[in-house]
Amino acid sequence: MSELLWAEKYRPETLDEVVNQKEIVERLKRFVAEKNIPHMLFAGPPGTGKTTIAHALAHDLYGKNYRQYMLELNASDERKIEVIRTKVKEFARSRVVGEVPFKIVLLDEADNMTSDAQQALRRLMELYSGSTRFILTANYPSKIIEPIQSRCAVFRFTSLKREDVVGRLSYICSQEKVACDEKALNVIYEISEGDMRRAINILQSAAALGEVNEDVVYKVVGLAHPKEVREMIQLALSGNFIEARKKLRDLMINYGLSGVDVIKQVHREIFNHEVKLPDEVKVMIADYAGEIQFRLVEGADDEIQLNAFLARLSLLGRKVKV
Repeated sequence: MSELLWAEKYRPETLDEVVNQKEIVERLKRFVAEKNIPHMLFAGPPGTGKTTIAHALAHDLYGKNYRQYMLELNASDERKIEVIRTKVKEFARSRVVGEVPFKIVLLDEADNMTSDAQQALRRLMELYSGSTRFILTANYPSKIIEPIQSRCAVFRFTSLKREDVVGRLSYICSQEKVACDEKALNVIYEISEGDMRRAINILQSAAALGEVNEDVVYKVVGLAHPKEVREMIQLALSGNFIEARKKLRDLMINYGLSGVDVIKQVHREIFNHEVKLPDEVKVMIADYAGEIQFRLVEGADDEIQLNAFLARLSLLGRKVKV
């Protein structure tokens, strides 16, 4: 297996290789054709291609040597006002000669920048708009001050579709000569929740153990198999509290799960199509799970709270006769 991270190795290099974000790509291709772009804000969930598309845009504008025309900073690390006043300003003020008369400053995770740094950036965007274009990426665009948002064309990214993620993972498996199960790839999609970077990293971790299947995927991400979680829920609802408690202890010991991990998986499995429960019961279990999760986050004991949760499920099962 290659030492290179697969998420970097298989990152699209040009806009033509990008999938899913079709409307955004079409708009950016027009900018490339015109050799001109505005300041831009890429907003959306992590792992949906914001940074990748910024690099692909620069590649299509400048060619393979695009990095000499581009300054990339991770604003979560270099987010202070001094960085904006020195490094960014020095890069932005110099002009370039060629078909594309401007350079690009990519500020990744710009929503982590301090307020003072954002105010300084706003001024630079005004002063050097002739020689430099700014591309900001943010998971939470509401944290970007309004003056910067008003200076940018906003592109909103959406989580990737199942077929796109599974298709890309299957392609990577074929390129890396890794045996993979299609069910396992679908499990990776569900765990990653449309985050392609996380999905590829999970695949690479699973591939290190040999053939990629469901059990291996759950093992590398540190989650219990859903079937076992569903068994625990059914035991509790059937009134068999002692066996449900034993199953809970096995899950926490065998998989090394915390109480929050368990309750999150329980919440996910409640609404799984394989769990045949009346809607009223699902609502009540979701209400219980929310209360227990809050207590766990506040610092309550994992085992005591989860035992209390199973006890309430047992009482609920007797009451509604699930």
